[in-house]
Amino acid sequence: MISIVVGLIALAVALTLSSAIGKAPAGTQRMQEIAGYIHEGAMAFLYREYKALSVFVIVVAIVISMFLSPLTAVCFVAGAVFSVSAGYIGMTVATKANVRTAEAARHGMPEALKIAFSGGAVMGLGVVGLGIVGVAAAYMLFGNIDIVTGFGLGASSIALFARVGGGIYTKAADVGADLVGKVEEGLPEDDPRNPATIADNVGDNVGDVAGMGADLFESYVGAIISAITLGAVAYPGGEGVMFVFELAFAGIIASLIGVAYARSSKSNNPQAALNHGTYVGGIIVIAAAYYLSTSIFGNAAAFVAIASGLIVGLLIGKITEIYTSADYSSVKKIAQQSETGPATTIISGLAVGMYSTFLPMIFICIGVILSFFSMGGAKDAGMGLFGIALAAVGMLSTTGLTVAVDAYGPIADNAGGIAEMSELPPEVREITDTLDSVGNTTAAIGKGFAIGSAALTALALFSAYAHTVGLKAIDLLNPVTLIGLFVGATLPFVFGAMTMESVGKAAYQMIEEVRRQFHEIPGLLEGKAKADYQKCVDISTAAALHEMIMPGVIAIVAPLLMGFLFGTEALGGMIGGALASGVLVAILMANAGGAWDNAKKFVEASGRKHTPVHDATVVGDTVGDPFKDTSGPAMNILIKLMTIVALVFAPVLAANGGILLSFFK
Repeated sequence: MISIVVGLIALAVALTLSSAIGKAPAGTQRMQEIAGYIHEGAMAFLYREYKALSVFVIVVAIVISMFLSPLTAVCFVAGAVFSVSAGYIGMTVATKANVRTAEAARHGMPEALKIAFSGGAVMGLGVVGLGIVGVAAAYMLFGNIDIVTGFGLGASSIALFARVGGGIYTKAADVGADLVGKVEEGLPEDDPRNPATIADNVGDNVGDVAGMGADLFESYVGAIISAITLGAVAYPGGEGVMFVFELAFAGIIASLIGVAYARSSKSNNPQAALNHGTYVGGIIVIAAAYYLSTSIFGNAAAFVAIASGLIVGLLIGKITEIYTSADYSSVKKIAQQSETGPATTIISGLAVGMYSTFLPMIFICIGVILSFFSMGGAKDAGMGLFGIALAAVGMLSTTGLTVAVDAYGPIADNAGGIAEMSELPPEVREITDTLDSVGNTTAAIGKGFAIGSAALTALALFSAYAHTVGLKAIDLLNPVTLIGLFVGATLPFVFGAMTMESVGKAAYQMIEEVRRQFHEIPGLLEGKAKADYQKCVDISTAAALHEMIMPGVIAIVAPLLMGFLFGTEALGGMIGGALASGVLVAILMANAGGAWDNAKKFVEASGRKHTPVHDATVVGDTVGDPFKDTSGPAMNILIKLMTIVALVFAPVLAANGGILLSFFK
């Protein structure tokens, strides 16, 4: 009940912030016109995406009702609806906050930061508020964790489609705008003459607000569900479940305080303001974890597990910053390599991405060891697994703040685009560019945080699956298990190839359309005619909706096929293989893409725009766009969705799995 109340408070604060943003000045008529195009494009995409997904939700709900129970299907639908609601709330506010941030930038940095961060905070508080209310209400109503897992499946399913669809949309527009507008025609960023500009700005919201929010919503929900599943086993008296919910609402309170602290900052340094808010939230969670651990369990073991998860998340974020920020050597090295052409740009960027996998994996391993053994895993594996689940909850406890800091980025980016297209004074664009630059760093850190949380959440869900089907160990000498391992390790590569190819197809259509408009609309390049923005928006929307279907279906069908054909142990091997390779591929893609992007910005900042070096970095950034904003982030959801599908259908698979093996026997 307290969790539900705290969740409702978070939603009330989000509503208050949204109302305050709506009352802020929206600028000139031209600014409002451009913002209207962005808002209409974003809402049109969401409407068509959710309309298509409603069919999927109904079909899967019927399947769950037939094979499991109607109550699990109800939870599944609720999880999907809550995930959709989080995306809708975030998108609506972000497309209102962008123009108001641009207007606020006319009055100084603190005012612009306050509006942009408030817009991100609505998304963040909406995610945690809906997440905790949904899980707590489902658990209170049904009291059966097997039924509550349906809520997590609903959240994960929508998250995958939102991430993949949003990623395809935004990168098709971005690639089209960059290759034709910037490279071929030499137009600046966000030039109103570029037909793909509005679609590009819409894509920032579709991919980096709605998609990212859905991603962390399902991470947050999945971590709580896996923790209460394992907590109920470790502590049959109910202390474990109570501890998880109390930790979750303590994290929400910490996020509320951190948001208030960051919003009240009068600093002209947006990075410092956001960092201070994040640190305040983290310190409060650590203090609350110590108090709850000692008061409920009588020792600090759970506190160590939670702190290890939170610290690992922060460290992965820092490592991500080191490999993707222009303040460090990796990005500068890519910029230097670009002096010899785009081929060396690609080679050096891939090398950076590969190197960047090592330290995050080491930190994840350290977090797993500390959380497992701190809870007494050496004597009781069940307690150790609960410790790993607590590490995931600890890492995600300040999700409200993490999402707020991340969603602020695309709002600032849109504000810069609106300022450019509205021909506002240069000092306004300087402020929005500073906010956007900080947003690129926070987005990269957010992606690293999402990857780390995905690894721990998937591991915790996997532990819950193993407990449900009675797996004590997975035998790698068993050829059937090895089949599962190899197939699972392959899936992230196939999934990544499908999503990259989808971006390529959509970008091809966009490039052709932008070229057509430049050639067929008289006076467009001279600024004497208006581009057909709606046509480019339609291309991105149609391509994203069409191309997102197959990757989503594979993520759900593959684990079910493996379980039914080869049994629960083979499915365990499959999840293990997908988890290991998926995390590595996600880190590689996210960090290589971020490094290429900032190498381009580093060259631009040094005054070398429209030179061969700059052209080479634009090619690198174009390759990196689907890496960091489509395929890489979707890997997180792939591994979690496969794991929670296995967990939800575990009772059926345990009773009916291994059909093909039975045939051979």
